[in-house]
Amino acid sequence: MAQVITANRLTDGIVVYLTPADEWSPAIADSLVCADAADTEAALAIAARAAAEQQRVVEPYEIDVTTDDGITPVRYREAIRAFGPSVAYGPAQE
Repeated sequence: MAQVITANRLTDGIVVYLTPADEWSPAIADSLVCADAADTEAALAIAARAAAEQQRVVEPYEIDVTTDDGITPVRYREAIRAFGPSVAYGPAQE
């Protein structure tokens, strides 16, 4: 299964994804897609440096994704992190 690396940006807590340019983007569509375990381990090493040495992100980890129709997280929790809340916000109803 394909994977991408996600974390939270340290400056503002925004969910971000590691890109092929070893940068961090808030758009999952910009993610580096890891096709196998070796790719994932290499990407996690880059993310670990961004967390420990550069202090750009916190708690990087890999998530499973499908790539059939864009990059889509497999787990519902990660879909919410990637695409926003599961309910529409609006004025309070009385």
